[in-house]
Amino acid sequence: MTAPGSDPADRAGQDITEQLLGQPRVLRRRDVSRGAEVSLLSARKFWHALGFPVIDTDDELFTEADRQALATVAGIVREGLLDEPTALAMTRAFARSADRLAGWQSQLIAEAVEAEATLAIEAEHDVPADELDASVAAGSTNAPAAPESRSVPGVATAAETARRLADITDRLEPLLVYAWRRHLSATVSRMMADADPESFGLTKQRSVGFADLVNFTALVRRLSERDLARLVSRFEALSADVITAHGGRLIKTVGDEVLFTTVGAAPAAAIALDLVDTMTEDDVLPDVRCGMARGPIISRLGDVFGTTVNRASRLTAVAGAGSVLVDATMARELASMSGFELTGQRRRVLRGVGAVTPSVLRRASSAGRRTT
Repeated sequence: MTAPGSDPADRAGQDITEQLLGQPRVLRRRDVSRGAEVSLLSARKFWHALGFPVIDTDDELFTEADRQALATVAGIVREGLLDEPTALAMTRAFARSADRLAGWQSQLIAEAVEAEATLAIEAEHDVPADELDASVAAGSTNAPAAPESRSVPGVATAAETARRLADITDRLEPLLVYAWRRHLSATVSRMMADADPESFGLTKQRSVGFADLVNFTALVRRLSERDLARLVSRFEALSADVITAHGGRLIKTVGDEVLFTTVGAAPAAAIALDLVDTMTEDDVLPDVRCGMARGPIISRLGDVFGTTVNRASRLTAVAGAGSVLVDATMARELASMSGFELTGQRRRVLRGVGAVTPSVLRRASSAGRRTT
């Protein structure tokens, strides 16, 4: 009988796991709680806040980093910097963000690995990979098939993805801390400006915008999972570039839709118009439609809520392909600015929002801005 962990594949998997964790797993759960000077119950709360299932075994599953992390959170509570519920909520925020980040980055590497494999097949056989797939489906055995178009990578892709991530994790870790500090600084600056808007020359108003891909449902039915993933990734990347270039904040992306905010009305208008132009000029992506509203918002857990957000969302749903609709509040602010052209629309009732009188936003013609 083979001893546990003696199989080469098992040992390789353990090595990569410990490389990703940064330290060997040599501690039991009681070692961690004792070393952090907390009860097993407190340790369990912390572990659960991280998003992991409760562990009741005494196996050596933890590292010194686990003990240090628990000790750090416990120390913050003991010193009165945060109470326990807030400290656990803070831990939960880290966990949710890290979970999404890890999944996102793993998928990016997996897609790169599969793309390299496809190119290698094309180069070896001097024929596009999709034609090779067709030959294999027809019964030919002269050439291998290209990597399968599916959301879950194969064994070879998963193993290579794990190896590459293990190789670069130590280099990426400082970048993660750097990005977090930068975004924390920007968030605190916005909070201070909202708390004392007059000192910063600002108001608590926000411009909220949605942009979504037109006819996305039809694309889902027509494209393979791999091609659909690439399309969504391209949409997210181009949208992020446009939004950040104008000083906007990308709140979230949900498949075929992005949500962004800006402090002023003009940057939001520039973002929406640039998003329309960028997607129109792209050979892969379909057109987008945008809806924007201006007013107070509620910020919670990195997201935004409230009537202003709902109004922007509903305007997006009724906007035409390649067009931008704005609510009356944003239209009034943009009317006094050069570079924009607004065309008033009929009054309509939007579900869950009520009556609104939107305007179509365009770039001003060469003859100058016109508002009708």
